[in-house]
Amino acid sequence: MSNETGGELDLQAILKKAEQQTDFPDVPLDEFTPPTYEEWKEACIALLKGAPFEKKMYTKTYEGITFDPMYFRRDTEDILPKDSFPGMDDFLRGAQPSGYLGKPWGIAQVCDETMPAENNELLRHEQEKGSTIYHIKLDSASLKAQDVRTAAAPGDEGVSVTTLDDMHTLLNGLKLDKYPLYLYAGESALPMLSLFAGALKASGQDLAKVRGIVGADPLGELTAVGQNSKAVSSLYDEMAKCAQWAVKNAPGLKTVFVRSDVYSRGGANDVQESAYTLAAAVAYLRAMLERGLTIEEAAGQIMFGFSMGANFFLQIAKLRALRPLWAQIVEAFGGSKDAQRMHIHARPALFFKTVYDPYVNMLRNTTEIFSGVVGGVDSFESSPFDEPIRKGDEFSRRIARNVQIILQEEFGLLQPIDPAGGSWAVETLTKQMKEKIWAEFQVIEGKGGMLAALQEGYPQSEIAAILASRFKASETRKDRIVGNNMYPNMTETLLDPRPEDMAENKKQRTAQVEEYLADMDEAFKAEKLAALKNAMSVETAIEAAQAGATTAEIAAAFAAAASEEVTAIAPHRWSERFEALRKTTEDYKAEHNDNVKIFLANMGPIPQHKARADFTTGFLQVGAFEVLTNNGFPTVDEAAQAAKESGADAVVICSTDATYPEIVPELAPKLHEALPNATVFLAGAAPKELLDTYNEAGIDEYISVKANCYKILQLLQQKKGMIA
Repeated sequence: MSNETGGELDLQAILKKAEQQTDFPDVPLDEFTPPTYEEWKEACIALLKGAPFEKKMYTKTYEGITFDPMYFRRDTEDILPKDSFPGMDDFLRGAQPSGYLGKPWGIAQVCDETMPAENNELLRHEQEKGSTIYHIKLDSASLKAQDVRTAAAPGDEGVSVTTLDDMHTLLNGLKLDKYPLYLYAGESALPMLSLFAGALKASGQDLAKVRGIVGADPLGELTAVGQNSKAVSSLYDEMAKCAQWAVKNAPGLKTVFVRSDVYSRGGANDVQESAYTLAAAVAYLRAMLERGLTIEEAAGQIMFGFSMGANFFLQIAKLRALRPLWAQIVEAFGGSKDAQRMHIHARPALFFKTVYDPYVNMLRNTTEIFSGVVGGVDSFESSPFDEPIRKGDEFSRRIARNVQIILQEEFGLLQPIDPAGGSWAVETLTKQMKEKIWAEFQVIEGKGGMLAALQEGYPQSEIAAILASRFKASETRKDRIVGNNMYPNMTETLLDPRPEDMAENKKQRTAQVEEYLADMDEAFKAEKLAALKNAMSVETAIEAAQAGATTAEIAAAFAAAASEEVTAIAPHRWSERFEALRKTTEDYKAEHNDNVKIFLANMGPIPQHKARADFTTGFLQVGAFEVLTNNGFPTVDEAAQAAKESGADAVVICSTDATYPEIVPELAPKLHEALPNATVFLAGAAPKELLDTYNEAGIDEYISVKANCYKILQLLQQKKGMIA
């Protein structure tokens, strides 16, 4: 018998014996003395070496919540879900009793190819490779129900759809009786819903078996653009007609898609994003109730879309807080338990994605997917890592899709039901988020609802304040953006944005549309459009679409009051200012074959200056500047001479706090003499008692962990002539 075989038999015997063992001895732990919080705190203070405990160990968030360094059961006893089960009560612990065991969260990879036929191929390919939802993204023209023949940039962000034939091509061969379909339709679902239903009817498919959403978000579009094509009240009329039609003809299809993207991309914190999205949803509930729907019907038509941000635990708490809040709202309208269930679709927040070092976006996306799953999403769209730069390709879409598949199949995230339930930290954060979201929601309600609040400019100003705080924190690198304001990759080449030829897109799409419309009976189409104008309904819109009406003609078929105007919330990304700064340097370098040159006046042997020199190098390379390094100088004269020979635009003195009082007063004046136009920096922050001494010696700025990196780099660009 081989040793390998014998070892295997021994292992089997041990395992069999272990299976038969039912009584396990108690293991006493009395030799370990449980440490008290005070003892732990004292140990932390010792490790902090003088840094204040309250400042280092408590983390403040943009939501006004402070993370404690440690949470205890005694402080959360009253809020632990001891008598609550998943899928019950207020849905805090999830909308389904079985979690993901019976129904995994939906994998909804977005498909955004410009041509309907190509996007159809991509939809089928995604489904074959693991997506469980057909997720269609429209281009900006289609979202506005514009005819591609007059649109400015067909295919800029997604697929171009103008006619029934386009929709038929887009849906051809999709298994809509098996997989749900998601399509965000913009300010009104009516034009796209009529094409969607008309195409399915023409192909003989049963609308009653279709699931998913063809949904509108008129307040979201108003907030993003500043003005819709018609008054919100008219869009509410269309919303109600679409909802009533879906309830009767396609009960598995939703028609209202309340999305938080516009607030998230504007820089909103999680409380603002959640409260304003809830407020918009309540406005839609009221509008549909006023137009004849029941609360069961109206609530059943709404799907929510939320962005998963960078703060891992707050994302979990956000989703867990939103479900009971929505249940409370629907209950107040008289809705049943089933109507109170919140359907949540989520995606990684584009605000936190970067153009430089974009592969880090894979890691960001993964943590955001994870937090969404732990928080209990119903479906998730994992964005390609190159989303801020271009449309995804086979590689980036595959990585994005497979992250979700791996989490389901290999990481076992389908198994735990409410994995965060009972966590002292998460339960505390959930309670805090519920209270803050509800308070902000009540502010909006007190102003007369979301539309009135937008007209007043309240959400815009509140979000702008948070955006300013985020930008300030990134400037000082309190918020670290890997590859941008921290740890830049100096050898990086930006990804090819692969811009589409918009003129060619328009030419091809115009030809496709005109070829289809050439056989249409214009008189018959006019008759159907007149019928739509006289009696707006989804059925009459479907008939108009079947007669050849375009989305633009369907949208314009009935007169409506002019849209309200509000201040739009512009989209941003947290790294955009550093990206622009670095791009300025790279463009200047390419045009002038020159760059900002910074000489490091490293004083003393390597151990004396290395830490400060390394920090300074990383600090300045954020701007893609050329940093001239060396192994140090024994005397100030040698350092000054070397700086002069370098012809640098700036010099940074690098050494230790202990040696600066001797070095700086002598070296700084010599550097100004050697390079009269150069800026002289000191690496490190000057003690208060020496600040005047260093400034008088000629130190212009200080590079330290508290320094404003963005402003210092911008100052150097201005002196170089890169920017005005």
